Amino acid sequence: MGIEVETTGGVVEGFEDEGALVFRGIPYAEPPLADLRFRAPEPPRPWRGVRDATRFGASPPQLELSVDFLPGMEVGEQSEDCLVLNLATPACDAAARPVLVFLHGGGFTIGSGSQPMYDPRALARRGDALVVTLSYRLGALGFLHLDEIAGRAFGAEGNAGLLDQVAALRWVKANAAAFGGDPRRVTIFGESAGGMSVATLLALPAAGGLFQGAIAQSGAAHNVHDAAGATRVAAELLAELGAPASRLRDLPVERILEAQARVLARHRGDPQLLLPFQPVVDGRVLPTPPLEALRRGAAGGVPVLIGTTRDEFAILGRLQRGLERLDAAGLAERVRARVGDERAPALLAAYREALPDASPAALFDALETDRLFRIPALRLEQALREGGSRTFLYLFTWESVFFGGRLGACHGIELPFVFGAIGSKAGDAFAGGGPEAQELAARVMDAWAAFARRGEPGHAGLPEWPACDAERRATMLLGPTCALARAPEEARRRAWEGLL
Repeated sequence: MGIEVETTGGVVEGFEDEGALVFRGIPYAEPPLADLRFRAPEPPRPWRGVRDATRFGASPPQLELSVDFLPGMEVGEQSEDCLVLNLATPACDAAARPVLVFLHGGGFTIGSGSQPMYDPRALARRGDALVVTLSYRLGALGFLHLDEIAGRAFGAEGNAGLLDQVAALRWVKANAAAFGGDPRRVTIFGESAGGMSVATLLALPAAGGLFQGAIAQSGAAHNVHDAAGATRVAAELLAELGAPASRLRDLPVERILEAQARVLARHRGDPQLLLPFQPVVDGRVLPTPPLEALRRGAAGGVPVLIGTTRDEFAILGRLQRGLERLDAAGLAERVRARVGDERAPALLAAYREALPDASPAALFDALETDRLFRIPALRLEQALREGGSRTFLYLFTWESVFFGGRLGACHGIELPFVFGAIGSKAGDAFAGGGPEAQELAARVMDAWAAFARRGEPGHAGLPEWPACDAERRATMLLGPTCALARAPEEARRRAWEGLL
């Protein structure tokens, strides 16, 4: 027999599974079809009768996954009718559990809230929490800035994907209590582009008051366009389409994706434009660059847990042909392309001193790990702390068994631990199984749940985990051994001062 719950849109029917109640494919906004394409999301129309919530909705339209070789990353059926969420809860009662809302990664162009790696059941059971995953519009459909090209009257929203996330959070606030959650204790968490979304939402006026905690996993506040940069990307897309903006709502979605693919291909490997489709500082939805706004207190004192993995870029570097053959001259050329001729020698010397036995390819991995992930995360932490938020840092050190064990503690390695996927086929294929991995998964889930419950990630299974300060920069190392470190890899951090 199914489990029925009445929401603001109507009754949904989910199912019970090993200690969790599960609901899937619930609409949090009206499908962004036809005239609603590119527009800000609208509230969903109520339905009559009981809506089946036992199956996932469609994933956002997207290109072929560049990481589809990774276990647990399948997205399934795709459609523009994709503004749906999924949730798991121990019980639909009056317990007022903390709520965790997950924003998936994928460079703002791929991914879905229904990818198997993000199954919310284990975290809901272990953390005694309501856990929500959701999909939002991606690529050009979610982040195409047309104000300067088509004018405001066209009604396109360059931050539609962000506003989708806001609409989902509004749905959660209105409906959490019906699923046993506390709408006054909502924590957003996300990985990669999801972590970037978390950092941006902290500065987004429309998201104010919709969450009380935030966890940014391998994503910070640097990944935004200014209006001029976003307009250049939009002009490129229209040139690829060979059509004016006025026709964008009439074109088949497949044609838009094909043009998007050509834009992405043109910028692949461009160190200055890693993500052509991403949030834009448009002066309206996002009035100010997030880092500046957070430094001035835009987060309103919301506590934030921030972290990266030790070897973030290792898995992304494997997607670059010929990187393993990189020599010293090629490395120096790549560093100059990223930081300029003047600063490149000193930066490279600092990394050679810190990693004296590393090959040129390994040095490049370390440099890109820091440039793209760790340094932005530390800058985010500093801005939040200056703006009045309590902050906590972690560094994930567990090494992947995937790709012959050559990826180290790569991008995304924390996901099977956060979601308790150790013991599943996908989780073990990526992170490995066994008692040690199970123990770490328990510690990580307990930390995320503790943070959602009281704004601090510490618990009895970990060493003491204090809030961050400028002097000590206390960082929890999460791996085979969990330990608190003081300002780890400080020499590498200092080498980036004045850069980025």
